[in-house]
Amino acid sequence: MAANPNPVDVHVGSRIRLRRTLLGMSQEKLGTAIGLTFQQVQKYERGTNRVGSSRLFQLSKVLNVPVSFFFDDMPAEVSGPKGHLQEASEPFADNPLTKRETLELVRAYHRIATAPVRKRVFELVKSLADLTNPK
Repeated sequence: MAANPNPVDVHVGSRIRLRRTLLGMSQEKLGTAIGLTFQQVQKYERGTNRVGSSRLFQLSKVLNVPVSFFFDDMPAEVSGPKGHLQEASEPFADNPLTKRETLELVRAYHRIATAPVRKRVFELVKSLADLTNPK
């Protein structure tokens, strides 16, 4: 029986997936860029395999983000008080930033070439959210 993945590994994996998806890059393409199979990338993204420091550095270069990106927005349940790590009580599956729909929306938004149109779409989405979720 396999042990549950470490919550930090799961978070780092979700950040790899987030950035890869935002770039429109497949697991296969990312794997090729870092000398791995797409299955290994998949294991990293699920948190079932831990990403070593040299591989994390390599991923940061290929995905064009600082290494710190992979640790950004880490929930308090994972990082714990004052940066001490502890086990997470909830899985990361409910994080709206990791949902495919969110990622596709962000990618489509960034494909809008005209800045004023992009701004209007942004304002429209914010307005719709305010209408459906009054404070």
